[in-house]
Amino acid sequence: MGGATRAKWGACAVAVALVATACGGGNAARAGVVSASWGDPQNPLEPANTNEVQGGKVLEMLFRGLKRYNPRTGAAQNVIAERIETKDSQNFTVTLKPGWSFSNGEKVTAASFVDAWNYGALLDNKQKNAPFFQYIDGFDRVHPDNGVATARTLSGLAVKNDRTFTVKLRQKFSSWPDTLGYAAFMPLPRAFFTDHDAWLERPIGNGPYIVDSYEKGSALRLRKWAKYPGDDPARNAGIDLRVYTDSNTAYTDLQAGNLDLVDDVPAAQLKSVHADLGKRYINQPAGIIQTLAFPMYLKGWGEPGKDKVRRGLSMAIDRQQITGEIFQRTRTPATDWTSPVLGTDGGYKAGLCGEVCAFDPAKARALIKEGGGLPGGRMTITYNADTGSHKDWVDAICNSINKSLRDDNACVGNPIGTFADFRNKIAAKGMPGPFRNGWQMDYPLIQNFLQPLYYTNSSANDGKFSNAGFDKLVNAANAATDSKEAVEKFQAAERILARQMPAIPLWYQNGSGGYSDRISNVSLNPFSVPVYNEIKVN
Repeated sequence: MGGATRAKWGACAVAVALVATACGGGNAARAGVVSASWGDPQNPLEPANTNEVQGGKVLEMLFRGLKRYNPRTGAAQNVIAERIETKDSQNFTVTLKPGWSFSNGEKVTAASFVDAWNYGALLDNKQKNAPFFQYIDGFDRVHPDNGVATARTLSGLAVKNDRTFTVKLRQKFSSWPDTLGYAAFMPLPRAFFTDHDAWLERPIGNGPYIVDSYEKGSALRLRKWAKYPGDDPARNAGIDLRVYTDSNTAYTDLQAGNLDLVDDVPAAQLKSVHADLGKRYINQPAGIIQTLAFPMYLKGWGEPGKDKVRRGLSMAIDRQQITGEIFQRTRTPATDWTSPVLGTDGGYKAGLCGEVCAFDPAKARALIKEGGGLPGGRMTITYNADTGSHKDWVDAICNSINKSLRDDNACVGNPIGTFADFRNKIAAKGMPGPFRNGWQMDYPLIQNFLQPLYYTNSSANDGKFSNAGFDKLVNAANAATDSKEAVEKFQAAERILARQMPAIPLWYQNGSGGYSDRISNVSLNPFSVPVYNEIKVN
Protein backbone atom coordinates (compact mmCIF):
# COMPACT_ATOMS: atom_id res chain seq x y z
CA MET A 1 0.00 0.00 0.00
CA GLY A 2 3.04 2.28 0.40
CA GLY A 3 3.13 3.27 -3.27
CA ALA A 4 -0.60 3.63 -3.65
CA THR A 5 -0.55 7.20 -2.43
CA ARG A 6 1.44 8.09 -5.50
CA ALA A 7 -0.93 6.39 -7.92
CA LYS A 8 -2.24 8.40 -10.86
CA TRP A 9 -5.93 7.83 -11.61
CA GLY A 10 -5.77 8.75 -15.26
CA ALA A 11 -3.10 10.54 -17.22
CA CYS A 12 -4.70 13.98 -17.40
CA ALA A 13 -3.16 16.49 -14.98
CA VAL A 14 -3.93 20.07 -14.03
CA ALA A 15 -1.17 22.14 -12.50
CA VAL A 16 -2.22 24.82 -10.05
CA ALA A 17 -0.50 27.42 -12.19
CA LEU A 18 -2.79 26.46 -15.06
CA VAL A 19 -6.08 26.18 -13.21
CA ALA A 20 -7.88 28.36 -15.71
CA THR A 21 -7.44 25.70 -18.36
CA ALA A 22 -9.47 22.48 -18.06
CA CYS A 23 -8.02 19.20 -19.23
CA GLY A 24 -9.32 17.77 -22.46
CA GLY A 25 -10.99 20.68 -24.17
CA GLY A 26 -11.02 24.00 -22.34
CA ASN A 27 -14.34 25.40 -21.14
CA ALA A 28 -16.35 22.76 -22.97
CA ALA A 29 -14.87 20.10 -20.70
CA ARG A 30 -15.88 22.19 -17.70
CA ALA A 31 -19.51 22.61 -18.73
CA GLY A 32 -21.58 22.02 -15.63
CA VAL A 33 -18.47 21.13 -13.56
CA VAL A 34 -17.59 22.95 -10.34
CA SER A 35 -13.92 23.67 -9.56
CA ALA A 36 -13.02 23.73 -5.87
CA SER A 37 -9.88 24.09 -3.77
CA TRP A 38 -8.53 20.97 -2.06
CA GLY A 39 -5.48 19.42 -0.42
CA ASP A 40 -4.06 15.96 -1.12
CA PRO A 41 -5.26 13.43 1.47
CA GLN A 42 -2.79 11.68 3.73
CA ASN A 43 -3.74 8.16 2.62
CA PRO A 44 -5.45 6.31 -0.22
CA LEU A 45 -9.20 6.83 -0.20
CA GLU A 46 -10.17 3.67 1.66
CA PRO A 47 -13.12 4.42 3.96
CA ALA A 48 -11.50 2.76 6.98
CA ASN A 49 -8.16 4.44 6.31
CA THR A 50 -9.28 8.06 5.98
CA ASN A 51 -9.48 10.07 9.18
CA GLU A 52 -8.66 13.57 7.96
CA VAL A 53 -10.67 16.32 6.33
CA GLN A 54 -9.37 16.34 2.75
CA GLY A 55 -9.94 12.65 2.18
CA GLY A 56 -13.24 12.85 4.03
CA LYS A 57 -14.56 15.39 1.53
CA VAL A 58 -14.07 12.89 -1.28
CA LEU A 59 -15.56 9.93 0.56
CA GLU A 60 -18.72 11.97 1.20
CA MET A 61 -19.14 12.24 -2.57
CA LEU A 62 -18.14 8.66 -3.46
CA PHE A 63 -20.08 6.73 -0.79
CA ARG A 64 -23.38 6.38 0.98
CA GLY A 65 -23.78 4.26 4.11
CA LEU A 66 -26.47 3.04 6.45
CA LYS A 67 -26.93 6.61 7.66
CA ARG A 68 -25.97 10.10 6.57
CA TYR A 69 -25.74 13.27 8.60
CA ASN A 70 -28.30 15.83 7.49
CA PRO A 71 -26.33 18.59 5.70
CA ARG A 72 -28.29 21.26 7.56
CA THR A 73 -29.02 19.84 11.02
CA GLY A 74 -26.36 17.16 11.44
CA ALA A 75 -29.00 14.62 12.50
CA ALA A 76 -28.21 10.98 11.67
CA GLN A 77 -30.78 9.85 9.11
CA ASN A 78 -31.28 6.48 7.45
CA VAL A 79 -30.02 6.15 3.87
CA ILE A 80 -29.35 2.52 2.96
CA ALA A 81 -30.67 1.35 6.33
CA GLU A 82 -34.38 0.66 6.24
CA ARG A 83 -34.28 0.13 9.99
CA ILE A 84 -31.81 -0.60 12.80
CA GLU A 85 -33.50 -2.38 15.68
CA THR A 86 -32.45 -3.36 19.21
CA LYS A 87 -34.11 -4.38 22.44
CA ASP A 88 -31.09 -4.08 24.70
CA SER A 89 -28.72 -1.45 23.15
CA GLN A 90 -26.18 -4.23 22.59
CA ASN A 91 -27.62 -6.56 19.93
CA PHE A 92 -28.75 -4.85 16.72
CA THR A 93 -30.50 -6.08 13.57
CA VAL A 94 -29.85 -4.02 10.45
CA THR A 95 -32.23 -4.23 7.50
CA LEU A 96 -31.23 -2.62 4.19
CA LYS A 97 -33.40 -0.86 1.66
CA PRO A 98 -33.62 -2.59 -1.73
CA GLY A 99 -32.40 -1.04 -4.98
CA TRP A 100 -28.92 0.14 -4.00
CA SER A 101 -25.84 -0.67 -6.10
CA PHE A 102 -22.26 0.37 -6.64
CA SER A 103 -21.28 2.33 -9.73
CA ASN A 104 -19.93 -0.88 -11.35
CA GLY A 105 -23.40 -2.41 -11.17
CA GLU A 106 -22.82 -4.71 -8.19
CA LYS A 107 -25.66 -4.75 -5.67
CA VAL A 108 -25.12 -3.32 -2.19
CA THR A 109 -25.90 -6.16 0.20
CA ALA A 110 -25.45 -7.01 3.85
CA ALA A 111 -22.12 -8.63 2.93
CA SER A 112 -20.98 -5.30 1.41
CA PHE A 113 -21.07 -3.86 4.92
CA VAL A 114 -19.93 -6.88 6.92
CA ASP A 115 -16.94 -7.56 4.65
CA ALA A 116 -15.94 -3.88 4.70
CA TRP A 117 -16.14 -3.68 8.48
CA ASN A 118 -14.17 -6.88 8.94
CA TYR A 119 -11.48 -5.52 6.63
CA GLY A 120 -11.37 -2.20 8.48
CA ALA A 121 -11.09 -3.85 11.89
CA LEU A 122 -8.39 -6.41 11.06
CA LEU A 123 -5.00 -5.43 12.47
CA ASP A 124 -3.14 -6.81 9.44
CA ASN A 125 -4.77 -4.23 7.15
CA LYS A 126 -3.41 -1.27 9.14
CA GLN A 127 -6.49 0.88 8.72
CA LYS A 128 -6.39 4.13 10.70
CA ASN A 129 -10.09 3.95 11.52
CA ALA A 130 -9.93 0.42 12.95
CA PRO A 131 -10.76 1.69 16.48
CA PHE A 132 -14.20 2.73 15.24
CA PHE A 133 -15.05 -0.99 15.22
CA GLN A 134 -13.83 -1.59 18.75
CA TYR A 135 -17.32 -1.93 20.21
CA ILE A 136 -18.21 -4.87 17.99
CA ASP A 137 -17.76 -8.25 19.65
CA GLY A 138 -14.50 -9.95 18.68
CA PHE A 139 -12.49 -6.78 18.08
CA ASP A 140 -9.98 -7.87 20.73
CA ARG A 141 -9.19 -10.94 18.62
CA VAL A 142 -8.94 -9.30 15.18
CA HIS A 143 -7.12 -6.24 16.55
CA PRO A 144 -5.37 -7.26 19.81
CA ASP A 145 -2.99 -5.03 21.72
CA ASN A 146 -0.19 -7.62 21.44
CA GLY A 147 -0.07 -7.19 17.67
CA VAL A 148 -1.00 -10.75 16.66
CA ALA A 149 -4.55 -11.29 15.41
CA THR A 150 -6.12 -14.62 16.42
CA ALA A 151 -9.21 -14.15 14.22
CA ARG A 152 -9.83 -12.71 10.77
CA THR A 153 -13.42 -11.57 11.22
CA LEU A 154 -15.48 -9.95 13.96
CA SER A 155 -17.55 -12.54 15.81
CA GLY A 156 -20.19 -9.89 16.44
CA LEU A 157 -21.10 -9.59 12.75
CA ALA A 158 -23.34 -12.07 10.95
CA VAL A 159 -24.98 -11.92 7.52
CA LYS A 160 -28.53 -13.30 7.65
CA ASN A 161 -29.50 -12.66 4.02
CA ASP A 162 -28.79 -10.10 1.29
CA ARG A 163 -30.71 -7.38 3.13
CA THR A 164 -30.12 -8.26 6.78
CA PHE A 165 -27.19 -8.55 9.14
CA THR A 166 -26.81 -8.55 12.89
CA VAL A 167 -24.33 -6.80 15.14
CA LYS A 168 -23.41 -7.76 18.68
CA LEU A 169 -21.49 -5.14 20.62
CA ARG A 170 -19.05 -5.84 23.44
CA GLN A 171 -21.09 -3.63 25.74
CA LYS A 172 -24.25 -1.55 25.65
CA PHE A 173 -23.89 1.52 23.45
CA SER A 174 -27.25 3.19 23.05
CA SER A 175 -26.14 5.81 20.52
CA TRP A 176 -24.10 3.40 18.38
CA PRO A 177 -26.47 3.58 15.38
CA ASP A 178 -25.85 7.34 15.18
CA THR A 179 -22.15 6.71 14.51
CA LEU A 180 -22.89 4.81 11.29
CA GLY A 181 -22.84 7.80 8.98
CA TYR A 182 -19.08 8.05 9.46
CA ALA A 183 -16.84 7.10 6.53
CA ALA A 184 -15.32 4.05 8.25
CA PHE A 185 -18.70 2.30 8.09
CA MET A 186 -19.24 2.64 4.33
CA PRO A 187 -19.89 -0.51 2.25
CA LEU A 188 -17.35 -1.85 -0.24
CA PRO A 189 -17.80 -3.78 -3.51
CA ARG A 190 -16.17 -7.14 -4.19
CA ALA A 191 -13.66 -5.40 -6.49
CA PHE A 192 -12.08 -3.80 -3.41
CA PHE A 193 -11.06 -7.26 -2.20
CA THR A 194 -10.46 -9.14 -5.46
CA ASP A 195 -8.24 -6.47 -7.07
CA HIS A 196 -7.30 -4.10 -4.30
CA ASP A 197 -4.51 -2.32 -6.19
CA ALA A 198 -6.81 -1.56 -9.11
CA TRP A 199 -9.48 -0.30 -6.75
CA LEU A 200 -6.99 2.05 -5.11
CA GLU A 201 -6.08 3.35 -8.57
CA ARG A 202 -9.73 4.19 -9.22
CA PRO A 203 -12.07 3.78 -6.24
CA ILE A 204 -15.55 2.41 -6.87
CA GLY A 205 -18.30 3.58 -4.54
CA ASN A 206 -22.06 3.95 -4.36
CA GLY A 207 -22.39 7.72 -3.93
CA PRO A 208 -23.55 10.44 -6.33
CA TYR A 209 -20.11 10.80 -7.98
CA ILE A 210 -17.56 8.54 -9.65
CA VAL A 211 -13.81 9.08 -10.06
CA ASP A 212 -12.80 10.32 -13.49
CA SER A 213 -9.08 10.93 -12.97
CA TYR A 214 -6.53 11.89 -10.34
CA GLU A 215 -3.05 13.34 -10.43
CA LYS A 216 -1.58 13.54 -6.95
CA GLY A 217 -0.47 17.04 -6.13
CA SER A 218 -2.64 18.49 -8.88
CA ALA A 219 -6.33 17.59 -9.22
CA LEU A 220 -8.96 14.94 -8.56
CA ARG A 221 -11.89 14.94 -10.99
CA LEU A 222 -15.24 13.53 -9.96
CA ARG A 223 -18.18 13.22 -12.33
CA LYS A 224 -21.88 12.78 -11.72
CA TRP A 225 -23.05 9.16 -11.62
CA ALA A 226 -26.16 9.20 -13.79
CA LYS A 227 -27.54 5.96 -12.33
CA TYR A 228 -27.11 6.91 -8.68
CA PRO A 229 -30.04 5.32 -6.81
CA GLY A 230 -30.27 7.75 -3.88
CA ASP A 231 -32.62 10.69 -3.39
CA ASP A 232 -29.75 13.22 -3.19
CA PRO A 233 -28.21 13.09 -6.71
CA ALA A 234 -25.59 15.51 -7.94
CA ARG A 235 -27.13 18.72 -9.27
CA ASN A 236 -24.00 19.49 -11.28
CA ALA A 237 -21.99 17.57 -13.87
CA GLY A 238 -19.02 17.03 -11.57
CA ILE A 239 -16.49 18.44 -9.15
CA ASP A 240 -12.86 19.21 -9.99
CA LEU A 241 -10.91 19.27 -6.72
CA ARG A 242 -7.75 21.28 -7.37
CA VAL A 243 -4.78 20.96 -5.06
CA TYR A 244 -3.47 24.16 -3.50
CA THR A 245 -0.55 24.39 -1.10
CA ASP A 246 -1.48 27.96 -0.15
CA SER A 247 -5.04 29.02 0.67
CA ASN A 248 -4.20 32.61 -0.33
CA THR A 249 -3.43 31.42 -3.86
CA ALA A 250 -6.78 29.64 -3.99
CA TYR A 251 -8.56 32.79 -2.85
CA THR A 252 -6.76 34.85 -5.49
CA ASP A 253 -7.85 32.37 -8.16
CA LEU A 254 -11.43 32.63 -6.91
CA GLN A 255 -11.33 36.40 -7.29
CA ALA A 256 -9.81 36.08 -10.76
CA GLY A 257 -12.55 33.73 -11.95
CA ASN A 258 -10.22 30.75 -12.23
CA LEU A 259 -11.85 28.83 -9.36
CA ASP A 260 -15.47 28.41 -8.33
CA LEU A 261 -15.25 27.49 -4.65
CA VAL A 262 -12.96 27.77 -1.63
CA ASP A 263 -13.91 26.30 1.73
CA ASP A 264 -11.14 27.95 3.72
CA VAL A 265 -11.03 31.73 3.52
CA PRO A 266 -7.49 32.71 4.63
CA ALA A 267 -7.19 34.81 7.76
CA ALA A 268 -5.37 37.50 5.78
CA GLN A 269 -8.46 37.97 3.58
CA LEU A 270 -11.11 38.12 6.32
CA LYS A 271 -11.00 41.90 6.62
CA SER A 272 -11.88 42.33 2.95
CA VAL A 273 -13.95 39.21 2.22
CA HIS A 274 -17.32 40.94 2.61
CA ALA A 275 -16.31 43.61 0.10
CA ASP A 276 -14.79 41.00 -2.21
CA LEU A 277 -17.62 38.48 -2.24
CA GLY A 278 -20.68 40.03 -0.64
CA LYS A 279 -23.40 37.39 -0.27
CA ARG A 280 -21.09 34.80 -1.82
CA TYR A 281 -19.16 34.61 1.46
CA ILE A 282 -20.24 31.90 3.92
CA ASN A 283 -19.51 32.07 7.64
CA GLN A 284 -21.39 29.68 9.93
CA PRO A 285 -20.80 27.62 13.12
CA ALA A 286 -19.28 24.19 12.56
CA GLY A 287 -18.39 21.13 14.59
CA ILE A 288 -14.71 22.04 14.69
CA ILE A 289 -12.38 22.80 17.57
CA GLN A 290 -8.76 23.89 17.33
CA THR A 291 -6.38 22.68 20.04
CA LEU A 292 -2.69 22.50 20.85
CA ALA A 293 -1.83 18.90 21.64
CA PHE A 294 1.18 17.87 23.69
CA PRO A 295 3.50 14.95 22.89
CA MET A 296 2.81 13.06 26.11
CA TYR A 297 5.29 10.40 24.95
CA LEU A 298 8.18 12.83 25.56
CA LYS A 299 9.47 12.94 29.12
CA GLY A 300 9.76 16.71 29.13
CA TRP A 301 6.09 17.17 28.34
CA GLY A 302 4.41 14.06 29.70
CA GLU A 303 6.18 13.27 32.98
CA PRO A 304 4.38 13.72 36.33
CA GLY A 305 4.09 17.34 37.37
CA LYS A 306 4.22 18.72 33.84
CA ASP A 307 0.42 19.12 33.90
CA LYS A 308 1.17 22.43 35.65
CA VAL A 309 3.25 23.58 32.69
CA ARG A 310 0.55 22.52 30.25
CA ARG A 311 -2.17 24.30 32.22
CA GLY A 312 0.04 27.35 32.62
CA LEU A 313 0.55 27.60 28.88
CA SER A 314 -3.21 27.50 28.39
CA MET A 315 -3.54 30.52 30.69
CA ALA A 316 -0.76 32.33 28.79
CA ILE A 317 -2.84 32.48 25.58
CA ASP A 318 -5.10 35.47 24.94
CA ARG A 319 -7.80 33.68 22.96
CA GLN A 320 -10.11 36.69 22.90
CA GLN A 321 -7.54 38.94 21.24
CA ILE A 322 -6.43 36.33 18.71
CA THR A 323 -9.94 35.36 17.59
CA GLY A 324 -10.84 39.03 17.26
CA GLU A 325 -7.76 40.37 15.49
CA ILE A 326 -6.56 37.38 13.47
CA PHE A 327 -9.88 35.71 12.68
CA GLN A 328 -12.27 38.67 12.71
CA ARG A 329 -14.55 36.74 15.08
CA THR A 330 -14.95 33.74 12.81
CA ARG A 331 -13.67 31.80 15.83
CA THR A 332 -14.97 31.73 19.40
CA PRO A 333 -12.65 31.16 22.39
CA ALA A 334 -13.07 27.58 23.58
CA THR A 335 -14.05 26.76 27.15
CA ASP A 336 -14.31 22.99 26.75
CA TRP A 337 -13.15 20.22 24.37
CA THR A 338 -16.32 19.83 22.27
CA SER A 339 -18.34 22.27 20.13
CA PRO A 340 -21.39 24.50 20.66
CA VAL A 341 -23.03 22.90 17.59
CA LEU A 342 -23.80 19.90 19.80
CA GLY A 343 -26.14 22.03 21.90
CA THR A 344 -26.57 21.59 25.65
CA ASP A 345 -28.67 18.45 25.21
CA GLY A 346 -25.96 16.96 23.01
CA GLY A 347 -23.18 17.51 25.51
CA TYR A 348 -21.77 21.00 25.06
CA LYS A 349 -21.32 22.83 28.36
CA ALA A 350 -19.58 26.19 28.38
CA GLY A 351 -16.90 26.67 30.99
CA LEU A 352 -15.96 23.05 31.70
CA CYS A 353 -12.31 23.96 31.22
CA GLY A 354 -12.56 26.37 34.14
CA GLU A 355 -9.99 29.05 34.93
CA VAL A 356 -7.24 27.32 32.97
CA CYS A 357 -8.89 28.43 29.72
CA ALA A 358 -8.96 32.05 30.91
CA PHE A 359 -6.13 34.44 30.08
CA ASP A 360 -4.11 35.15 33.22
CA PRO A 361 -0.38 35.83 32.65
CA ALA A 362 0.52 35.99 36.34
CA LYS A 363 -1.03 32.61 37.14
CA ALA A 364 0.47 31.23 33.92
CA ARG A 365 3.98 32.18 35.05
CA ALA A 366 3.42 30.76 38.51
CA LEU A 367 2.09 27.41 37.28
CA ILE A 368 4.85 26.96 34.71
CA LYS A 369 7.47 27.75 37.36
CA GLU A 370 5.87 25.22 39.76
CA GLY A 371 5.97 22.61 37.00
CA GLY A 372 9.71 23.05 36.46
CA GLY A 373 9.54 25.43 33.51
CA LEU A 374 9.38 24.79 29.79
CA PRO A 375 11.31 21.67 28.74
CA GLY A 376 14.74 22.92 27.69
CA GLY A 377 13.68 26.48 28.47
CA ARG A 378 11.77 27.06 25.22
CA MET A 379 9.13 25.46 23.01
CA THR A 380 8.04 25.14 19.42
CA ILE A 381 4.52 24.87 18.03
CA THR A 382 4.47 22.62 14.97
CA TYR A 383 1.91 23.15 12.20
CA ASN A 384 1.34 22.49 8.52
CA ALA A 385 1.97 25.56 6.41
CA ASP A 386 -0.08 24.70 3.33
CA THR A 387 -3.68 25.22 4.52
CA GLY A 388 -5.68 26.99 7.18
CA SER A 389 -3.67 30.22 7.70
CA HIS A 390 -1.97 28.44 10.58
CA LYS A 391 1.18 30.58 10.55
CA ASP A 392 -0.81 33.69 11.48
CA TRP A 393 -2.40 32.26 14.59
CA VAL A 394 0.60 30.18 15.67
CA ASP A 395 2.74 33.31 15.58
CA ALA A 396 0.04 35.14 17.54
CA ILE A 397 -0.08 32.39 20.18
CA CYS A 398 3.70 32.43 20.53
CA ASN A 399 3.64 36.22 20.90
CA SER A 400 1.03 35.86 23.64
CA ILE A 401 3.04 33.18 25.44
CA ASN A 402 6.26 35.17 25.13
CA LYS A 403 4.63 38.28 26.57
CA SER A 404 2.96 36.33 29.36
CA LEU A 405 6.24 34.64 30.32
CA ARG A 406 8.27 37.83 29.79
CA ASP A 407 10.63 35.95 27.50
CA ASP A 408 10.83 36.85 23.80
CA ASN A 409 12.40 33.47 22.98
CA ALA A 410 10.08 31.14 24.92
CA CYS A 411 7.94 30.11 21.94
CA VAL A 412 8.42 29.92 18.18
CA GLY A 413 6.45 28.40 15.32
CA ASN A 414 7.73 25.29 13.55
CA PRO A 415 6.17 25.00 10.07
CA ILE A 416 6.03 21.78 8.05
CA GLY A 417 5.38 22.22 4.33
CA THR A 418 2.39 19.99 3.67
CA PHE A 419 -0.51 18.52 5.60
CA ALA A 420 0.46 14.99 4.55
CA ASP A 421 4.04 15.41 5.83
CA PHE A 422 2.72 16.98 9.03
CA ARG A 423 0.38 14.04 9.66
CA ASN A 424 3.11 11.53 8.89
CA LYS A 425 5.41 13.13 11.46
CA ILE A 426 2.63 13.01 14.03
CA ALA A 427 2.05 9.32 13.27
CA ALA A 428 5.78 8.67 13.73
CA LYS A 429 5.75 10.42 17.15
CA GLY A 430 8.04 13.04 15.70
CA MET A 431 6.67 16.14 17.43
CA PRO A 432 9.29 18.03 19.52
CA GLY A 433 6.66 20.00 21.43
CA PRO A 434 3.04 21.18 21.21
CA PHE A 435 1.43 20.86 17.79
CA ARG A 436 -1.71 21.98 15.98
CA ASN A 437 -4.48 19.45 16.39
CA GLY A 438 -7.75 20.67 14.96
CA TRP A 439 -10.69 18.28 15.14
CA GLN A 440 -13.67 18.21 12.81
CA MET A 441 -16.40 15.98 14.19
CA ASP A 442 -17.05 12.67 12.44
CA TYR A 443 -20.57 12.54 13.82
CA PRO A 444 -22.48 14.94 16.09
CA LEU A 445 -22.01 13.19 19.45
CA ILE A 446 -19.99 14.39 22.46
CA GLN A 447 -18.35 10.95 22.41
CA ASN A 448 -16.72 11.81 19.09
CA PHE A 449 -14.96 14.88 20.52
CA LEU A 450 -13.52 12.94 23.45
CA GLN A 451 -12.92 9.26 22.79
CA PRO A 452 -11.00 9.34 19.49
CA LEU A 453 -8.64 12.05 20.78
CA TYR A 454 -8.02 11.20 24.43
CA TYR A 455 -8.98 7.58 25.13
CA THR A 456 -5.96 5.30 25.50
CA ASN A 457 -4.69 4.14 22.08
CA SER A 458 -7.61 5.66 20.18
CA SER A 459 -7.29 6.39 16.48
CA ALA A 460 -6.75 10.16 16.73
CA ASN A 461 -4.98 10.24 20.10
CA ASP A 462 -1.97 11.91 18.50
CA GLY A 463 -0.37 13.00 21.76
CA LYS A 464 -0.69 9.46 23.25
CA PHE A 465 -2.47 10.65 26.39
CA SER A 466 -3.58 7.84 28.69
CA ASN A 467 -5.64 8.13 31.87
CA ALA A 468 -7.47 5.20 33.47
CA GLY A 469 -10.07 7.44 35.10
CA PHE A 470 -10.88 9.13 31.80
CA ASP A 471 -11.19 5.76 30.02
CA LYS A 472 -13.48 4.42 32.76
CA LEU A 473 -15.84 7.38 32.49
CA VAL A 474 -15.98 7.11 28.70
CA ASN A 475 -16.80 3.42 28.92
CA ALA A 476 -19.56 4.12 31.43
CA ALA A 477 -20.95 6.93 29.29
CA ASN A 478 -21.08 4.71 26.22
CA ALA A 479 -22.90 2.02 28.19
CA ALA A 480 -25.54 4.39 29.55
CA THR A 481 -28.94 3.91 27.92
CA ASP A 482 -30.16 7.29 29.15
CA SER A 483 -28.71 10.10 27.04
CA LYS A 484 -28.67 12.57 29.96
CA GLU A 485 -26.67 10.14 32.09
CA ALA A 486 -24.27 9.52 29.21
CA VAL A 487 -23.67 13.25 28.70
CA GLU A 488 -22.99 13.76 32.42
CA LYS A 489 -20.34 11.03 32.41
CA PHE A 490 -18.68 12.43 29.31
CA GLN A 491 -18.59 15.86 30.94
CA ALA A 492 -17.00 14.32 34.04
CA ALA A 493 -14.33 12.93 31.70
CA GLU A 494 -13.78 16.45 30.36
CA ARG A 495 -13.04 17.65 33.89
CA ILE A 496 -10.13 15.20 33.94
CA LEU A 497 -8.86 16.83 30.76
CA ALA A 498 -9.04 20.19 32.52
CA ARG A 499 -6.77 18.85 35.26
CA GLN A 500 -4.34 17.01 32.99
CA MET A 501 -4.47 19.32 29.92
CA PRO A 502 -3.20 16.85 27.28
CA ALA A 503 -4.41 19.41 24.74
CA ILE A 504 -5.16 23.10 25.12
CA PRO A 505 -8.60 24.11 23.79
CA LEU A 506 -8.10 27.23 21.69
CA TRP A 507 -11.28 28.11 19.82
CA TYR A 508 -14.41 26.78 18.20
CA GLN A 509 -14.20 27.31 14.48
CA ASN A 510 -16.80 28.53 12.06
CA GLY A 511 -16.97 27.02 8.61
CA SER A 512 -16.01 29.61 6.01
CA GLY A 513 -16.17 29.62 2.26
CA GLY A 514 -16.56 31.73 -0.80
CA TYR A 515 -17.76 31.06 -4.31
CA SER A 516 -17.91 32.59 -7.76
CA ASP A 517 -20.98 33.98 -9.51
CA ARG A 518 -20.75 30.99 -11.87
CA ILE A 519 -22.35 28.71 -9.25
CA SER A 520 -25.26 28.89 -6.79
CA ASN A 521 -27.05 26.91 -4.07
CA VAL A 522 -23.77 26.71 -2.13
CA SER A 523 -23.77 25.78 1.55
CA LEU A 524 -21.58 24.14 4.17
CA ASN A 525 -22.74 21.25 6.32
CA PRO A 526 -22.25 21.21 10.13
CA PHE A 527 -18.82 19.66 9.51
CA SER A 528 -17.85 22.79 7.48
CA VAL A 529 -17.65 20.73 4.27
CA PRO A 530 -19.38 22.05 1.13
CA VAL A 531 -22.54 20.17 0.21
CA TYR A 532 -21.04 19.48 -3.20
CA ASN A 533 -23.91 17.48 -4.66
CA GLU A 534 -26.37 20.38 -4.19
CA ILE A 535 -24.28 23.02 -5.98
CA LYS A 536 -25.70 24.29 -9.26
CA VAL A 537 -23.77 25.73 -12.18
CA ASN A 538 -25.56 28.84 -13.44
